[in-house]
Order: sequence, then C-alpha cells, then structure tokens
Amino acid sequence: MIISRTPLRMSFVGGGSDLPSFYRQHGGAVLSTAIDKYVYVSVNKKFDGGIRIAYSKTEEVDHVEKIEHRLVRATLQMLEIPGGIEVTSTADIPSRGTGLGSSSAFTVGLINVLSAYLGRHVSAEQLGRLSCEIEIERCGEPIGKQDQYASAYGGLSLIEFKPDDSVSVTPLVLQRKIREAVESSILVFYTGITRSASGILKEQSSNVADSAGKQKMLNRMVELVYELRDELQNGHVDSMGEILDENWQLKKQLASGITSNEIDDWYAKAKTNGAIGGKLLGAGAGGFLMFYAPSEHHDAIEKALGLRRIHFGFESLGSRIIFYNPTDL
Repeated sequence: MIISRTPLRMSFVGGGSDLPSFYRQHGGAVLSTAIDKYVYVSVNKKFDGGIRIAYSKTEEVDHVEKIEHRLVRATLQMLEIPGGIEVTSTADIPSRGTGLGSSSAFTVGLINVLSAYLGRHVSAEQLGRLSCEIEIERCGEPIGKQDQYASAYGGLSLIEFKPDDSVSVTPLVLQRKIREAVESSILVFYTGITRSASGILKEQSSNVADSAGKQKMLNRMVELVYELRDELQNGHVDSMGEILDENWQLKKQLASGITSNEIDDWYAKAKTNGAIGGKLLGAGAGGFLMFYAPSEHHDAIEKALGLRRIHFGFESLGSRIIFYNPTDL
C-alpha cells in the first residue's frame, strides 16, 4: 500500500487571474498558502485484476474506460495503468464545493501516489503541471491553475501565471514573528453552503474576456498581490486586512453568483465587530468565509456570525508520500 497526503489551500488575493481568459493576455498572480487540512489518497494492488475506486461512492469496474470518476479515469489513462488496482480517498474537510481547492488537491495526490506505485518520482513542478493537464485539458474543467500548484508546492507562496502558460512559484520568506502574527489574525468560518465552482468560473471567464472594465478590476487584484507581498515582507501585518477587503470588493463584481445577500450580511457583521477585511474562499457563493482581525476581536466576530469556526494553520509542505510499502504491490 502507498498513501499520499496533500494539503488544501487558502487563497488571499488575486483569485481569478489564473484563468486563461485573463493571464494569457495580461499575466496573473495569486498569493496563497497551503493549510494543515489534507486529502489522503491510497493505492493498493487488487488481486483479481479489476479496478475499485472508493470516494463518496464506490465503483468496481473491469476496465479504466468504465470508471465514472472523471479525474481518476483520466489519471489512470495518462499514466497508462490498465487495472489491477484499488484507489481510496478521504479528506479532513468536506471534499466538494468549499473553496479550499479539494478537487485539485485530490488530483495532485492521485498523481503522486500512482507515480509512486509505478516507481517514479515526480517533482512539485510536475505535480502542478500534470494535475492542470488532467483537470483543465483532459476533463475540460473551466478552472484556473492556482489550486494545483498551491497543493503541489505547499507553503505561503506567490504564484505567477505567464501568458505563455508557464507558472512560477516563489515562497514568501517572512520572519517567524510576522508569519505567526498573520496566522493568529486569521479566522475562518464554514457557511454550510456548498456549491459547484464551474458555473461561476464560466461566467467570470466570459465576463472578463468581453469587458475592459472587468479586466481592469482583475489587473488591480493582481497589483494587490504584489502590494500584499511587499507589506508582509516589510512587517506591516495589519495592511493585510485592508488589502483583503479591497480584493473582495473587486472580486464580487466579476460574476453574478460570487456573493449573496446572506454572505454580504455575514461580511458586514464581521466588519462591525472588528474584522478589517476578508473574503469568501474559492470561486464564491458558499464554502468558507475568511477574515483578518486582531485576535482580541475574534470572540465577538464568532458570536455575531453564529457560524461554525474552523481553525486552520499554515502548512509548509506540499503533497507527500506518507506511507510506502511496495512489498504488497
């Protein structure tokens, strides 16, 4: 048996600039961090030559083409694994529609564990690039590239998307006290609303392609990525809240489904009770709400919102093989 562990991610600013409709013309950038919540994928040899896939449902088939789970099917096809295998996935957080990049984390972890099954080492760059190929090119998902690279590399990073489709990942080097101040000022709540990002991202991509005004908004969001990087590296931690707030005000104008009256109400209550800024994680419409606020205001914000608070820590490592026992393969 072999098991991979792949972190989910929390994106701060620049989300949406990783869509090809924007970065191929303007270039994009995101500042995000991996978090200490994970997707686990295990693989084991199946004695009868068939294929068993266990996730929110269980599939047992005799040929790769019969697998319903598109990401698993495409990955097995890409790696030319015909069968005789069991694949199981579990996650620390609800695995769909929460805005933490769970689908991409699963794909990264799946490629990592199946490559280990084949006796191959894959780098973080390869994991990011190949998972983009699986999700975007082979499965046709209308998503960007930030989640795959965030989960593959781990850490707090500046991820840049070039017009030639290349991606660069630069770790954000901060003093320990600055990193700890950022981490202790962030609080996250689960809205209880799950959604599919596909429809929102399709509309956003179309809007950005057709509107100079939307492009200007996204260009400003990319500028905020570099502003946040510089402010944090200079030790100006509280600037993060103001930058998050400006980013959110811009982001929710990019597509109609990004926010709702209920989400806007929660956001307003958080600011009234001491939050400096925040955002909805992921494409929008549900999932997790993240705020930046001085720690002395956290209890008041939690009481005002009445939502379930989830404690996240930053994760410095990307996707890893955490158990490897090839003797039973």
